[in-house]
Amino acid sequence: MNRTTKKAYKVTNWAKYNESLVQRGDITFWFSAETLQQWEHPNDQVKVGRPFVYSDTAIETLLVLRELFQLPYRQTEGLGKALAQLMQVEVKIPDYTSLAKRAARMNISIDVKKHGGSIDVVVDSTGLKVFGEGEWKMRMHGKSKRRTWRKLHLAVNPDTHEIVAELLTENSIHDSETVGDLLNEIDGDVNRFFGDGAYDTWDVYETLEKHHADGIIPPRKNAKIKQHGNSTKEPLARDEAIRAIRKRGRKKWKEEIGYHTRSLGETAMFRYKNAFGDKLKNKLPVAQKTEATLRSKILNRFTKIGMPEFEWS
Repeated sequence: MNRTTKKAYKVTNWAKYNESLVQRGDITFWFSAETLQQWEHPNDQVKVGRPFVYSDTAIETLLVLRELFQLPYRQTEGLGKALAQLMQVEVKIPDYTSLAKRAARMNISIDVKKHGGSIDVVVDSTGLKVFGEGEWKMRMHGKSKRRTWRKLHLAVNPDTHEIVAELLTENSIHDSETVGDLLNEIDGDVNRFFGDGAYDTWDVYETLEKHHADGIIPPRKNAKIKQHGNSTKEPLARDEAIRAIRKRGRKKWKEEIGYHTRSLGETAMFRYKNAFGDKLKNKLPVAQKTEATLRSKILNRFTKIGMPEFEWS
C-alpha cells in the first residue's frame, strides 16, 4: 500500500528567530527614547477648545501597549505611569478617559515596508466578537440576540508576510465587497490577487481589471463560461480558469497556478488571533477600527523584528 509522504521542514535560523520572539515583549522597544522626545503635542494646528497635551505618538504608544498586553484602559494608564517611574523619565501619562476619546479619532498607518515594483497579495477574512456570551454559554443555552460580530479583512504580501491592507466591517458585508477598498489602500501595484471561492464574482474581476491585477480565484463548481471561445473580444480570466479546470481538473489547476499560496492568508489570521484573541474590547465602531489597525501594525512590527526561515526536507 503506497502512502504519500508529507514533506517536513525545520527552522534554519532558530537562534535569531528566538531572539526576535523575546524582543516582542521588551517594553523599552516600544517605549523608546525617540518616542519620549515626541511625547508632547506640538499644537501647530488651530483647534477649537483646549489644546491637546499629548501627541498622537504618545497616545498610540499607550494604545499599542494596551493591545500588546490585552489591558483595559485604566490598567493601561497604570502601566504607563509605572513605566515612566521605572525608566525615570519626566512625562505625563494621559488618563484612561483621554485614551478612550483619542482612540476614536486616531488615523493610524499599519507601517508597511516600502517595496519596489508590483507585489502579490493574499486576502482572507475572519470574525471578531464584540460582545456576547462565551463559547460555554453558547453551547449550554444557545445563541443570544446580543451576540455581535465584526469582520476583519486582511491583504497580506506572501513574500514578506506583511499586512499591506486591512479593513474592519459589519459582519453582513460579503468578502467580495471589500476588494476595491483593500486594493485602494495598498501603496503600489498588485500583480496577482489570491482569494478563495468567496471572491468569485464578476464585480471582483472587474475591480481587479481596473487595478491591472490577475485574479487567482477558483471558480465555483457550477460556474459557466460567460464569453464564447470564438469571440473576437479579449478572453475573460474567469472563463479561462473554467476551461483549464475542465481540461486538467481542479486539483491540478490549483497546483499549476500556485493557488495554495492563499494559505498564507489563513496563517496571518492565525497569527492575529494567537496574539490578540478573537474579541474586540471597544464598543464604539470607530474605536474598534483603531483597535484592529493597531493589531495589524503590531504584527507588521513583529515581522520586521524577525521571522522564521524554513528548509524543506
